[in-house]
Amino acid sequence: MEQTSSRKRRCCRVVVQLGITIPAATLRRFWMMLCHYHGQVLNSSELARSFGVSDMSVRRYLEILQGAFVVRLLQPWHANLGKRLVKRPKLYLRDSGLMHSLLAVRTTRDLAANNKLGASWEGFALEVATRAIRKRNEEFFFWATHSGAEVDLFWREHGRNWAVEFKYADAPRMTASMASAIKDLSLARLWVVYPGGRTYNLARNVTVLPLAAVADPWRYA
Repeated sequence: MEQTSSRKRRCCRVVVQLGITIPAATLRRFWMMLCHYHGQVLNSSELARSFGVSDMSVRRYLEILQGAFVVRLLQPWHANLGKRLVKRPKLYLRDSGLMHSLLAVRTTRDLAANNKLGASWEGFALEVATRAIRKRNEEFFFWATHSGAEVDLFWREHGRNWAVEFKYADAPRMTASMASAIKDLSLARLWVVYPGGRTYNLARNVTVLPLAAVADPWRYA
C-alpha cells in the first residue's frame, strides 16, 4: 500500500514538473481518466470538459506526456478514403506498472479481476512489439473503421503493409475484423500476438505468435 501511494505521489509531481498546471485536487482524476482511455480512441473534448480546460490545453498536456514517454498517442492510418475510418488517436500509458499502481492492482489476481485486463495486455504487448520492430521501422499506426473492423498495429516497410493484432486469449481464432483488415489494407502478413506459448497459422497470411516471438516476427512470415 505504501509503495503504491508513493508511486501515485511521484506521478503527480511529474505532471507538475512537466508544466501541466492542473489543480492538485484534480490530478487524481486526470490520471484515472488516462487509465480509462488506455487502449481506447481518445476523446480530447471529454477530457477537456472533465478538467474545465480547453481542447487545446488537453492536447498540449498529452503532447508533453508523450514527449516524456509517459503516454503513447498512436495515430490512425486513414489512407483508404473508401471507408468510414476512425481518425482520432488511441492512447496508451507506456508503463504498465504505473497503470496498475493507479488502478490499485497489486497482484495477478487483482489484474485478472480488473476490467482493464485486456487493455493492459494490449498496451504491454504493443510496447514490446514496437521496440522490436522499430529497429527496422519508425512509423506505427492503428487502423479502425466505424463499422467495427480494426487492427491494433500497422506499418509499411519496403513497399508492403504489415500488421499485428493483440489478443488476450488462450487460442485466438480468425475473425471477420481480421479478414477485413487483410483485404482493405492489402496486408502481406498479419500476426496475432497472444499470451500463450504455441505458434500456429489461422490462414495463409495470418500467424498466431507468443509474445516472445514478436522480437523477430519475419521469421514466421
